[in-house]
Amino acid sequence: MASFYDFTVSKRDGSDYKLAELKDKVVLVVNTATGCGFTPQYEGLERLYELYHEEGLEILDFPCNQFGHQAPGSDEEIHEFCTGRYKTQFDQMAKIEVNGDNAAPLYQWLTAQKGGKIKWNFTKFLVNRQGEIVKRYGSIVKPEKIEKDIKELL
Repeated sequence: MASFYDFTVSKRDGSDYKLAELKDKVVLVVNTATGCGFTPQYEGLERLYELYHEEGLEILDFPCNQFGHQAPGSDEEIHEFCTGRYKTQFDQMAKIEVNGDNAAPLYQWLTAQKGGKIKWNFTKFLVNRQGEIVKRYGSIVKPEKIEKDIKELL
């Protein structure tokens, strides 16, 4: 069975990012969209990143246009939106699909492990320092509600 650390994803510049580089980190994996009712959650994600990045938190932001076409634009345009409007410091990965035949291998693995198909934007997976998925949160769960779980893992 694959592990979280076996996957390689694409950064927004097209380069490879090996998740093995995240060993011993707590990781929050989120599928995002810039035109969604949940888009203001970027504010809470950035707050968590600012508070806990030094302690070992990483956020993997995967833009996804599968839900209501709410992530239009290029990877660079999405990045400019997030840094401009929400002052995000964590990097966005390349846009992906999270469901269906073209779902990114990481998301195939995540959904097979916890909860099945992604229902909407801003579904979050919390991964501990050993690369195990500890919890999955639906779109309506705001980042601040996850803070306690993150602190426990750090």
